[in-house]
Amino acid sequence: MPPGVATVARTALTERRPEWIRSLAAGPPSIGRTHHPEGGRVAVPTGVGGRIHGVLEICWPTPLVAQPPAVVRQFEALAELCAHTLEIHSPSSSLTLDGPPPRTVLSELTDLADSLCDPALVLIPQVDDTGHLTDFRIHHVNHRFRDPAGRSRSTVDGALLLEAYPLAADESGLFSHLERVYATGEPFRAGHMTLTALVDQVPLSSVAEVSMTRHGDSVLLIWRIEDEMARLANLLEHAQRLGRIGGFEENFVTGEITWNSQLFALYGRAESDGPAPVEDLRAHAHPDDAVAIGRFLRTVLHHRKPASAAFRLLRPDGVTRHIRVVAEPVVDIDDSLLAVRGAYQDVSAQHWTEVALAATRDQLAHSEQQSAERNRLALQLQQAIMPSTAAPLDAPGLRTAVRYRPAETDHLVGGDWYDAVVLPSKHILLSVGDVAGHGIEAATSMVVLRNALRGLAVTGAGPAQLLSWLNSVAHHLSDSVTATAVCALYDPFRRVLRWARAGHLPPVLVRDGQATTLPLLKGLLLGAASDITYQEAEMRLEIGDTLLMYTDGLVERRDRSMEESLKHLLMTASAKKTTLDQRLDHLLTYSRSDTDDDTCIISIEVM
Repeated sequence: MPPGVATVARTALTERRPEWIRSLAAGPPSIGRTHHPEGGRVAVPTGVGGRIHGVLEICWPTPLVAQPPAVVRQFEALAELCAHTLEIHSPSSSLTLDGPPPRTVLSELTDLADSLCDPALVLIPQVDDTGHLTDFRIHHVNHRFRDPAGRSRSTVDGALLLEAYPLAADESGLFSHLERVYATGEPFRAGHMTLTALVDQVPLSSVAEVSMTRHGDSVLLIWRIEDEMARLANLLEHAQRLGRIGGFEENFVTGEITWNSQLFALYGRAESDGPAPVEDLRAHAHPDDAVAIGRFLRTVLHHRKPASAAFRLLRPDGVTRHIRVVAEPVVDIDDSLLAVRGAYQDVSAQHWTEVALAATRDQLAHSEQQSAERNRLALQLQQAIMPSTAAPLDAPGLRTAVRYRPAETDHLVGGDWYDAVVLPSKHILLSVGDVAGHGIEAATSMVVLRNALRGLAVTGAGPAQLLSWLNSVAHHLSDSVTATAVCALYDPFRRVLRWARAGHLPPVLVRDGQATTLPLLKGLLLGAASDITYQEAEMRLEIGDTLLMYTDGLVERRDRSMEESLKHLLMTASAKKTTLDQRLDHLLTYSRSDTDDDTCIISIEVM
């Protein structure tokens, strides 16, 4: 029977019951139709023990009339006789119904399963005393086998199918399809079938591509469970579709241009027309956007730098879309342009939203007033929490001084902090830190970290351990907080300083009129990742030494590297001053920073 054609015999085979056709003139195609075009037909499946071997088709030269029950029973008996005849003359006639297939066929099928790249199972049918199919024995599983429940091959190999996968009988429909394949010999394939397995009596479902074929008296079952890479690729495709994003890559060596289907849809361009070069972008844009597009192309193609631009795309169907394009160059070691890759995004909805928002200036003015109020609140909060700069602590053999310079503009209120406190162990905790960002969120995050460090220091742990715990606070217990910090513990009796840093600038030591930075210990900033280990160092201070700990607001410049800024800081700190307070005032006065950021300085002088 030709596959995929709804013949009389195939209909009977599919329905697994007799198919009566009164006349072929208005019926499906069948064998011998040209001889008796008006004749009737009956097709009866021929099977034994639940397995169908073929279809018996009986022809009439004239239209078929209703047959008496006795004749119908004769047709069924004739079909059963044909089935027994086929069974007797089949290659497996020497075996019983519940016996295994011939060794040669089974061996060939096992070798076939092992040669496949997908998980495969060789199944042997199990029939009862009446000849009805009850289950399949898993005779062999190949080396590629992947169980939906995560079990090993040895656990599944040799088991009954319904014992290994009890839910296959009702939920997934797997067993019913296997039963039909075994009975009819017709292969079955499904692009997406749910395979359900029990893991500790909990159903675990997987989606797989399934194929079933009969070979002799056994069935080969193949499944390919959707892997994580395919699922993520499918997820990315849907994300691009929902975000109206189209990607492209243009190879300037081979001249090949690649667009995804979403980009063709954004352009309103048929895929048969092919993609357009990025240099032709002006031809598809509104004339008023030529300057912006020219600047974008010059940055990417000439200066070899990433760039973005917003423009109006003129589609062939007359529709104008507001598009944002982002691209980056791919260069070799000689800075030669190899390719350009990037993405287009349809931001039309965002554009019209911005237009609508521009019309509501009253609401914007109200928002600006609220923002100013928040900045004022953040500044008041910061001023209320920061310790007083006068006489921060009283420690034997030690003079301390601190300075805090707030940002010059209210909207730049940040999260800089400093702290100096005598612990119960009589050691002195010294710390400075800088929370990323500005505003009330940065100020409140500063409070959390500063107070957490004070509480953790009471445990007697060293600076590295304190920063590790503080990182856990920033990473797990706060809302996306990142910060830099330096933590030090000073023993005034032994004059020993232990310190560690988390992405912060190193402290400065002034000894004998010469200022140097302490070693740059390893330590990632707080909140960037979990379970970070920090490096710790120890040094002995001498009488007359001065230690400075500060935030980047003291040195950072927009037009200078950090190395140059630190060099100027060391030169300024080396100036001879009579008192510690004069030294700090001198540092603030001659600071060259221009970022208008908060500045904290804490200093100790060994006496």
